[in-house]
Amino acid sequence: MTDIIGYILITIGILFDIFGCIGLVRFPDVYNRLQASTKCVTLGTIFLLIGVALVSATGAIGAKSIVCAVFILITSPTAAHAIAKGAYASGVKLWENSVVDKYGEDTSKLPKSNSASE
Repeated sequence: MTDIIGYILITIGILFDIFGCIGLVRFPDVYNRLQASTKCVTLGTIFLLIGVALVSATGAIGAKSIVCAVFILITSPTAAHAIAKGAYASGVKLWENSVVDKYGEDTSKLPKSNSASE
């Protein structure tokens, strides 16, 4: 029964990874592509690794896959946030049909620093 659940999780993980890759190719700008790659591919890879942990007969493979899943869960959203913030700071524009720019609204409320007078 554990093997069946593991194979189901692996299949779901592969589907999420495929959908994330399709979104990476099809979405119009870097911010939407980051959303697809971060959410879908992270979830898909975690499902894959948990499925491998359930299917594997040895404890070492299961432990390594769980450690990798935790590592991916921590690093993938952090890296995507850093890439999106760097893209925004370097002037990469949003897609022309984007409805709202919350980050731009938040940063426009900050007081402007005048470094020339300091």
